[in-house]
Order: sequence, then structure tokens, then C-alpha cells
Amino acid sequence: MTYAPLDLTGRIAVVIGGTSGIGHAIALGLAESGADVVPTSRRLEQVQNAAGEIEALGRRSLRITSDVADRTSLQRLLDETVQAFGKVDILINSAGRTKRAPTLDFDEQDWNDILETNLTGTLRACQIFGRHMLAREYGRIVNIASLSTFVSLFEVAAYSASKAAVASLTKSLAVEWASRGVCVNAIAPGVFRTALNQKLLDETPRGQEFLLRTPMKRFGRVEELAGAAVFLSSEAASFVTGEVLVVDGGFLASGVNQ
Repeated sequence: MTYAPLDLTGRIAVVIGGTSGIGHAIALGLAESGADVVPTSRRLEQVQNAAGEIEALGRRSLRITSDVADRTSLQRLLDETVQAFGKVDILINSAGRTKRAPTLDFDEQDWNDILETNLTGTLRACQIFGRHMLAREYGRIVNIASLSTFVSLFEVAAYSASKAAVASLTKSLAVEWASRGVCVNAIAPGVFRTALNQKLLDETPRGQEFLLRTPMKRFGRVEELAGAAVFLSSEAASFVTGEVLVVDGGFLASGVNQ
């Protein structure tokens, strides 16, 4: 083994959706573990800020925007990263979207948009970066699943369907690519406070129900997802593929909590 099990020194990582929330925390965690990291999303200002944070940790980065709905932009992301660094070892798929509404009247275009980003966007990135990894006979792909991969969350059927499908896609690719040096896994985050959901979690009955159902009695901090991402991206997980690693403070294990 060339690398210490959890040391990512010399590895090149691309984090799609890596400029905010969960993806941003994972990008920083990979960099802190030694990887050079390219955090990307649709907004240039956010890309520039995130890349600057990576460089402040002493790692290399690039400033490249991308959109998972645009295959050409993902191909450009791969090509420019390979041109700069020679390879991509790690791909994190963290771009996502959701909308809450009753399923009976859920707008079909909203449904399609959510699946386009969360599922088909993940597929596109896996295809483009997976081809590069398979040619090199080495790669680590980590997709982002959800609690709703496993259990129903009220009035988010499109999101839940997309995330259940992400887990299925992860397992399918793991089986297809396992013998060719590419491990494909997923992380299923529990309830993590971010800038986008802070009001919902802290000021609504839905947030209180999430808290009640979490045995640790608190919401996660996004940096607590970094360890799972580092593990799945590292040589410590060299025999792990097709796994959906849950990081949820005990939510899915929970029955009665009081």
C-alpha cells in the first residue's frame, strides 16, 4: 500500500456541489486529509471562494463552474482538471435540489427537475468521471443519498424517489465497476443544519419532529460528514463498494425515544 490508510496526499478530488452546505464541508475535509480538491457548482463567485479556502489549507485547486444538467460542462470539468493535475482519483456528487408539496398535486415539471438534478445529474457525472477512472483502473466515487432513501419524509416524494434511486444507482455501478478498480459508495446524511434549512429546523414543528426522532438530541454539523467522505475516498475503504453509509445520529435506528 503506497498511502497510509486515511491519508489522501497526492489524490485529486472533484466535489460537484462543493461550494456550499454538505458538499463544501466534504471538500474541506478532503483537503484537510491531504487531497487537492476542485470544488465546483454553477455560481462562479461561490466556486472562487471555495477554491480559495482549499488553497488556504495548502492544497491545490481550480476555479471551474459546472452544471449537472449540462453534460458538456461536466466533460469540461474533467478535462480541465486532468490537464492541470493529470488525473481525478475521487468524485463526490453533492449537487441536489428539493421542493415540498403534496404529492397529489405535485407539478410534473418540478418532479422532472428534481430527478434531473439529483438522479440523472449524478448519473452523468458518474459516466463522465467513471470512464476516466476505469481507464486508469482506480477511482473512488461517493454519491449523496438521504434519510429519505430509506424512510418516507412527509410531502417530499420527488426528492425521496430521487434519493432512493441514487442508492440503487450506486449499487449498480459498484457491481459493474468493482473488478476494474473503481469503488462506488454513498453517504446518507441525517438532519444537518445549513444556511438553507436553519429556519425550518429551529422554528417549525417539522424541525422539532426531526430532533425528537434523533437519539443524539441534536442536529448534525456538516463537518461531521467529512470523516465518512474521507474514509470512503481512502485506501482504508479499498474493499468497500456498493455501501450506503448512514451518518444520522441514530435516526434510522430509532423507535420510541422517550
